[in-house]
Amino acid sequence: MNKTIRRASVFTLLLVLALLGRATWVQFYDGKALADDNDNRRNAIETYSRPLGNIIVAGDAITGSTRTKGSDLAYKRTYKNGSLYAAVTGYASQAYAPTQLEGIYTDLLNGTDPQLKTVMDTVTGRRAEPGDVLTTIDPAVQKAAYRALGGNKGAAVAIDPKTGKILASVSTPSYDPASLTDANTAGKAWKSLNADKDKPLTNRALRQPLPPGSTFKLVVAAAALEDGLYKDVDVPTDSPDPYTLPGTVRELPNESKSAPCKNAPIRQALRYSCNNVFGHMAVQLGQDKVRAMAEKFGFNDQEQDVPVRAHPSVYPSDMDEAQTALSGIGQFDVTATPLQMAMVSAAIANGGKLVSPHMVSKITDSGGEVLKDYDDNADSEEIVSSSTAEQLQSAMETVVKEGTGTNALIDGVTVGGKTGTAQHGENNSKTPYAWFTSYGKSDGNGKEVAVAVMVEQSDAARSEVSGNGLAAPVAKAMMQAALK
Repeated sequence: MNKTIRRASVFTLLLVLALLGRATWVQFYDGKALADDNDNRRNAIETYSRPLGNIIVAGDAITGSTRTKGSDLAYKRTYKNGSLYAAVTGYASQAYAPTQLEGIYTDLLNGTDPQLKTVMDTVTGRRAEPGDVLTTIDPAVQKAAYRALGGNKGAAVAIDPKTGKILASVSTPSYDPASLTDANTAGKAWKSLNADKDKPLTNRALRQPLPPGSTFKLVVAAAALEDGLYKDVDVPTDSPDPYTLPGTVRELPNESKSAPCKNAPIRQALRYSCNNVFGHMAVQLGQDKVRAMAEKFGFNDQEQDVPVRAHPSVYPSDMDEAQTALSGIGQFDVTATPLQMAMVSAAIANGGKLVSPHMVSKITDSGGEVLKDYDDNADSEEIVSSSTAEQLQSAMETVVKEGTGTNALIDGVTVGGKTGTAQHGENNSKTPYAWFTSYGKSDGNGKEVAVAVMVEQSDAARSEVSGNGLAAPVAKAMMQAALK
């Protein structure tokens, strides 16, 4: 063999070896990545080749699957009362990535979760039968919140203080997840929903933190009692009225100029929602102590999973004293979700202990065998002492009986609450946000519930926007449904 032929043969052999190496690399290294690629049509075909598992509310499936026509995707997702439960389920779409519980439990619901595999599935490589997600949602409370919010833009969350179970999670305006399930029609619905100025795809209950206004005063009061700044809610505070923000000539006004807010005790200051008291109290405590208390309740938590990841509620840092005062009334850069403010009331109602809020009770395999029980694994943490919790309960009950929260009164139920009206826009130029956070304890059956409601926008005149006027009636309807 001459030199030229030998060199050509060696070069050809190297090319063959390179091709074999590349093929091996693609098959054994890149194979999984290619198989898992979202653009791989085979994944969608496999996912929708048979019915998905279901999301369950109070024993009933609120999801389903139906046969398609003229598509290589044999099934598509269906929803029962889709708009009612959209903030819980999210959507499973042939065209778009799944969201909410549909997204968190994609593998369980389509049968690819390793927990579902039997020995035979492992041997044959067959996809397992899909599992189900059992939620903690109480349909009566969910419906009460949805109906009471009506045409308003807002959100509501209800939690069982003793167990941490989320009984309702509602965001309005809502949308029908079924409009996004079919790849052939989802595009038009997707464009319409994203173009809607009211942002129906936004989960306001968990994912849209806004200034909580005076509902945050509960956190400041808790910090003052725990710190020993004031020994109980009936001790007069050191609170000038008017109160001038430190380092400025700006006075911090109260909603009612005639309210008895000068040196008002915490009970009275919550009853009349005295800004001067809590603004000055936040400065007295200092931002670090207020932040520490806020973080105990759940603020600044970057990994708050219920199991959907909630947007962090924020108590800021690096403030001057004037900004710290404004933070004490839930303004400046303080933000909170309805979930977060429901957690504040839940901890107070539960004697100072916060049980981790969760929306899923159990996940099961196709035969109903429990794979994981979230109810049994819910963590509990003492946020404030039982004595501080009792003091705050007493003051919150005064707010409802004699103060700004009278629209939440329920016969046969002990109700505690706190209203809030948060400024919106530059120089408060836009319609304020209306808040109400509360708890209810049945005098008859011992049931308890904590609720937070936020009304972002309504048809009410600006002068009529208040936590008591807009948000408290929603909370009342939810508490009545939960405590039956």
